[in-house]
Amino acid sequence: MGNDLASTWEAMKAGRSGIDRIASMDTSAYTTHIAGEVKNFDAAPFFNNAKDCRRADRYVQLAVAAARMALQDSGLDVEAVDKDRVGVMVSSGIGGLGTLEEEHTKLIQRGPGRVSPFLIPMMIANISSGIISMEYGFGGPNMAIVTACATSNHSIGEAWRIIKFGDADAFLCGGGEASILPCGLAGFGNMKALSTRNDEPQKASRPFDVGRDGFVMGEGAGVLMIEELEHAKKRGATIYAELIGYGLSADAYHMTSPHPEGHGAARCMDMALRHGKINPEEVSYVNAHGTSTGLGDVCETKAIKRTFGDHAKNGLLVSSTKSMTGHLLGAAGGVEIAACLMAMKENIVPPTINLDEADPECDLDYVPHVAREAKVDVALSNSFGFGGHNASLLIKRFA
Repeated sequence: MGNDLASTWEAMKAGRSGIDRIASMDTSAYTTHIAGEVKNFDAAPFFNNAKDCRRADRYVQLAVAAARMALQDSGLDVEAVDKDRVGVMVSSGIGGLGTLEEEHTKLIQRGPGRVSPFLIPMMIANISSGIISMEYGFGGPNMAIVTACATSNHSIGEAWRIIKFGDADAFLCGGGEASILPCGLAGFGNMKALSTRNDEPQKASRPFDVGRDGFVMGEGAGVLMIEELEHAKKRGATIYAELIGYGLSADAYHMTSPHPEGHGAARCMDMALRHGKINPEEVSYVNAHGTSTGLGDVCETKAIKRTFGDHAKNGLLVSSTKSMTGHLLGAAGGVEIAACLMAMKENIVPPTINLDEADPECDLDYVPHVAREAKVDVALSNSFGFGGHNASLLIKRFA
């Protein structure tokens, strides 16, 4: 879609798909040949030290790049703040799968002595948070939350809690993911989770459409700077929106399938609304988890109806930007809350592309095909992960 906020957002508004045939590996032996790869990405300029860049898994490189962009966009003067009150919570749903694959191949083919001493620190899912903190000397709360595809939203939500509790002034938070790899493609493919619409890559991710046949893998990173309000105002920060609510729940139902009636997802959205003291009819836009899977899209639709009642079909706009980006797994929420923020800033709701014929059980206004001008004062972003992990973020226009 793009390698920065501006280009990605322009592509979303244009309804342009970022899905194509996979160029980074030979897919001839796999059932799926398509994904949303980050193209023409050079990580080196985003690191203070070239050696650190070389010793970082691709997921970390993407996360570090997004964190630097977020920090620059925030205008925060790193040398003028108390670094011990700036935290980092940037994680990954899967971690350094590329590093693990590469070093495991060395182990099998060449013996244990050839395995890199950096295998462990390069592959663990918390190392992106650690490296980002080292890049800037941020000594505040530093951790990683791993909840599959809910990872970014949980990271942002828990950072919000820590700030509210008074233990930090600001956080870089979100997620990075890079799993378009042999093991990732085989694993998701063999569980029949991936689309096999290989002849039409740009039409393969089609949330809520009757012809959907699975999600399309994506890679990338989304990182936000969230900040205590008075701290932000004091330094004259540009404020995109106020984060007012965060919901989390468990389906307690199945390892990979959502609850068929969307009970956990609905409780999650309900909690976010309670935190924000917002009535359902005040929400303008929901950026849906909307992965393009048969069960997931129907269950989320049921959950939205349960939470929003009559408003779900009378004024609420819902769209899935995964129709364009594919599913970034643990990084999805970071990119999607950014889409909500830009929708609020420009009063333009990004579309759900490829929605040619809606599933009869998916009967909401999913903003098909074309972005729509609409006043967005309150927006909610959903992320749901394997294991039944649910996380919703609620933002409100700042006045």
